[in-house]
Amino acid sequence: MKQQDVYFSLGSNLGDRRARIEEALRRLDKALGRPYEALSSIIETPAWGFDGPPFLNCVVRYRSARRPETLLHICKRIERAMGRRGAPEYDAEGRRIYRDRPIDIDILLYGDLTVDTPDLKIPHPLMRQREFIMRPLAEIFPQK
Repeated sequence: MKQQDVYFSLGSNLGDRRARIEEALRRLDKALGRPYEALSSIIETPAWGFDGPPFLNCVVRYRSARRPETLLHICKRIERAMGRRGAPEYDAEGRRIYRDRPIDIDILLYGDLTVDTPDLKIPHPLMRQREFIMRPLAEIFPQK
């Protein structure tokens, strides 16, 4: 694959939320072998989809030629290393159950690539419903 812009959302609502986001960024830099190209403001927003402490959220842009599935594996490995536990859970109607988390890293966009597999969907299917993604994304997404 050729190098493309990849946008990730990062969020935390447990512990020292800012320190957790900064640590996740350091780990992404190391795993991707380069520093990020752009970082949005870090904003505080209410928990989305459940009652819980507020989140700090941001969006970051990297350049990468790695396969999307490899990027997903990197994100999940960082989440686990930083204390995230458990697999996604769903209620009886098939709706996702959201919980507090020390760190959450989602792939939002990967160039103009579309991925639709059971484990990965790019563009992120819920990003347009989430102000905590769209507001920071607008800060660093190039306007053409």
